[in-house]
Amino acid sequence: MPDEQTLNTQEFKGRPLGRILVRMGKVTHDQIHEALELQKQKGGPLGQILVDLGYIDEKTQSMALAYQAGMEFVDLAAIELTDEILTAIQPQMANTYKVIPIEYKKETNDLVVAIASPNNFRATDDLRTLMGFNIRAKICDPEQLEAMLQKHYNVEPESIGDLINDISGDDQLTVLENRGESIDLDTIKEAADSNPVKRLVNMVLLEAIRHRASDVHFEPFEDEFKMRYRIDGVLYEMLPPPKSIAIAVASRIKVMSNLDIAERRLPQDGRIELVVNGQPVDLRVAVLPTIGGESVVMRILDRSNVSLDLERLGIREDDLRILRQLIGKPNGIVIVTGPTGSGKTTTLYAALNELNDIADKILTAEDPVEYEIDGLIQVPIKEDIGYTFGRALRAFLRQDPDIILIGEIRDLETAKIAVESALTGHLVFTTLHTNDAPSTIARILDLGLEPFLVTATLEAIVAQRLVRRICLKCKESYLPTDTMLMELDLTPETVQGKTFHRGKGCDFCRNTGYSGRMALYEIMIMDDEIRELVMKKASTGAIRERARKRGMRSLRESGLLAIFDGTTTIEEVVAQTIFEEA
Repeated sequence: MPDEQTLNTQEFKGRPLGRILVRMGKVTHDQIHEALELQKQKGGPLGQILVDLGYIDEKTQSMALAYQAGMEFVDLAAIELTDEILTAIQPQMANTYKVIPIEYKKETNDLVVAIASPNNFRATDDLRTLMGFNIRAKICDPEQLEAMLQKHYNVEPESIGDLINDISGDDQLTVLENRGESIDLDTIKEAADSNPVKRLVNMVLLEAIRHRASDVHFEPFEDEFKMRYRIDGVLYEMLPPPKSIAIAVASRIKVMSNLDIAERRLPQDGRIELVVNGQPVDLRVAVLPTIGGESVVMRILDRSNVSLDLERLGIREDDLRILRQLIGKPNGIVIVTGPTGSGKTTTLYAALNELNDIADKILTAEDPVEYEIDGLIQVPIKEDIGYTFGRALRAFLRQDPDIILIGEIRDLETAKIAVESALTGHLVFTTLHTNDAPSTIARILDLGLEPFLVTATLEAIVAQRLVRRICLKCKESYLPTDTMLMELDLTPETVQGKTFHRGKGCDFCRNTGYSGRMALYEIMIMDDEIRELVMKKASTGAIRERARKRGMRSLRESGLLAIFDGTTTIEEVVAQTIFEEA
């Protein structure tokens, strides 16, 4: 049996795994043929089949996979880990990415890590992005890796308070105090690359993803520097770091998103792609110069946090049935409306996901593309170079589509092409910013679209709002006061026999009483009478009255049903359906 140390492992790169194992002297040709026969019958990786047959162990499989990937295999039992090496990576990051640092040169920022699988290459990419390391990976035995993580990183996670204390005492960062805008670029670069700043940004990001936040805000003011998360639509403030590091934090985020750290006078937009706990996470970065410094907002697009399934959006059964009838139409326009952050894009993605079939060609024009979905042709709009929604849609009609999504109708040109698409046999989905479904008609006509074109193509308008769900861990029933009932135009008599619920507040929901959100829907189906009202340019009130008579459930009524179902609270419905009272 050859000695592994004498093998020229670089010769193994890209070779079949079976051949590598035979060359290593770990299996025979007959054993490989037996495993290959089993693989034909049952499928699965060859290495795992050989492990299951008892011909090799997990360590040998890892070693062979390392050689196949052209990577070095390392025995963690023979490695001595110093404190300097171990502190190069925070415990939270080591456990999240399943890596162990085994070599670290502080002066050159070179880091060598051990990973259990060559397929974990995203860990090295993310550590390079998050920490700026010049990183190299070696393969190790999975059991040894887990043992090392338990031994060295099974500790209480570092808190933001601890990090802020470290920052306050860091000599490299104290030089930024009271410097205002008079800091030279080299000093900014040094501060942005300092370990405490990197650790702070990374911790804030990983905590935001763990708490399922949608946005992270870094906001410099005259005397303070605020950090806030938006969770379920509400902003929560974190412990504020020293104001002096605002410029270092903004510069660090710019480095991570490949923006220009020398430019501090103009807004900039970038993105960061990570994989956290095996899930892809896309971070959209927006930098805005303000009188206090650069304000940075990071939008977190986490596919694991968003359900692109109509069944799981919390839609009532009758509304779901209507929605499915609408998206199943062969042609026409369906508009989803509501303010920014009301879940319009998620509803439309869920609809397209359901329609995503090999028999249909689906094209989307979006600004920007929020989630990438296999099977959809998704096109980002770039207004700065003149690539507008209108220009994209004209190109779409030459691409032989069946279904088209227009991110937003912003002008008459886009509206006309949407109508033209619907008239030529396409199903068109789009969004608008209006308060409810009936008022959308007036908005379309205000753009300059002729009423006969609206009546010929528009199939339905879906208005929606997001309300927070009551936390199931601390849900309790209670008796609302008369004042609370009055806010919904209810009286104690009309709610006789109804039970109201709220969240008491617990650790799971961060003492908010809420966990997650659900949508309230108002669906206005276009019928002959509503079309006639549109042709006559009737008032929004007349259209609303007709739609209500035809069975349209208003946003406020949808909210009341959610309250009586025990899924949300009076306060949430009042806050999100306030426009109906006008």
